[in-house]
Formats: sequence, C-alpha cells, structure tokens
Amino acid sequence: MRVLVCVKRVPAPGSRINISADQLNVDTAHLGFTTSPHEECALEEAAQIIEQHGGTVTVLTSGPPEAEEQLRYAASVGGTDFVLIPNDSGGDWDPQRTANAITQVVSKLEAENGQFDLILFGNESADAGGFQVGVRVAVALDRPIVNGIKGVEISDRVFTARREVDTGVEVYRLEAPAVLGIREGINLPRYPTMKGRLASKKAEIAITPIDAHPGGQKKIRLHQPEERVTETNVLGESAAAAARIVDLLDELGVL
Repeated sequence: MRVLVCVKRVPAPGSRINISADQLNVDTAHLGFTTSPHEECALEEAAQIIEQHGGTVTVLTSGPPEAEEQLRYAASVGGTDFVLIPNDSGGDWDPQRTANAITQVVSKLEAENGQFDLILFGNESADAGGFQVGVRVAVALDRPIVNGIKGVEISDRVFTARREVDTGVEVYRLEAPAVLGIREGINLPRYPTMKGRLASKKAEIAITPIDAHPGGQKKIRLHQPEERVTETNVLGESAAAAARIVDLLDELGVL
C-alpha cells in the first residue's frame, strides 16, 4: 500500500496571531509552529494503514526551509519518505498554485515509483481554512475524493470511508487510487518515541522545486477581529449570594 499525506506548517493552535503591517500575512516573529491538526490525524491514519497492510507513507509539504521541522516530526511518528516543495515567497501560495505544485510533484513521484493507492489531506488547514487544495489536486489527478472523513476501512483495494452528517453517517466506497480529506477526531495521533525522534534526525528530505504559477485568486487583506474582553462578576459565596442571584434573575426576566 502506497500512501501519500500532504501536511502544512501552521501557527500553533491557541497562539496570539498578529497581522503584518501590509495586512497580507501573519506576523510570525513570535509564533511557534506545528502541523495542522486535521493533517496530524491524516498522518496517524496513514501510519495505521501501513501497520495493518504494509507499504510506505510519503509525507509532502510546501513551505519555507523551516517546514523541514514538520517533515521530521512526521518521520518520528510513522512517515517513511519526505518531500519539501520550496516556497520562499514569504507568505502562503494561493490554493490554485499550491494544488498545481502538489499535482506536479505527485505526478513526478508516481512516474518514478508507481501510483499512490491513497492520498490523504486534512479536511482543511488550521490557518487558511480554504477547503480547496485537496479537491483541486484530486480533480487534476482525475481521482475521486470525499472530505470530512471520520473512519476508513480497506478491503481488496476498496476504501470504505465514513463521514458524519446532521442526519447520521454517510458511507462511501472508493476504488484505489483515491483521495480523502481526513477530519480531526478520526483517531488519536501518537506521540513520537525517543527512538522515533532520533531516527527523524537522519531522515532524508527530497527538496523538489516546482514552477507553479499563481492562480486567479488574490489575497486582498487579512482581517483581525477586535478582541472580546470577558469580565466575571462574583455575586458572592454560599447563602450570602442568594439575594443578589434573585435580583439578577429578576433583571433577566426569569422570575
């Protein structure tokens, strides 16, 4: 089983995000970075697949040289091959350009080593949240795709994928080769072991420059909403708070 997982370097969830002066990029001066959470689950799902069925997990990312950190993390939790598409532009590529670059690299890798049975994306990236790249890559490669996946089973090169919806669960069956968008919660990503961390330092990362031209989408500006300040008013303790609670309920029209 040959599995490809596409990941993205994103600011660590919960970080305070500041916008650059030109309002076009995130100010990364004081940010920590990680792999997008949906993609951590995609990587874990790929690792479990090859543990059960054998094979390889190729991990691919597009980003600055620092994105090697995310690839080495992938090496410590089950990845076997690693590809970095350099992006030194100082900001995110638009979804069309990113998808075009990934498509070119996937086609190149498949021409050299054979077709990937399964390509996994995160349902959406934690920063941009565009929901576009996986779909664009699947269409360009002429492969079926389903997003929002919370369960995968494999039998005779057929993937049974489950997606939760308001009315229950949808079940899809896709023949290999296929593309899935994995949603956080499908599994619990493993922590890297000391052995895995040491091995990741020796992992070979293939740097693959691609001439991918910008698409038709253009970023106008990033909007940073005003911070909301929440104040807590302690009404009192024990029985001493009873009178103030009654007054509050009366103000709210509950009584």
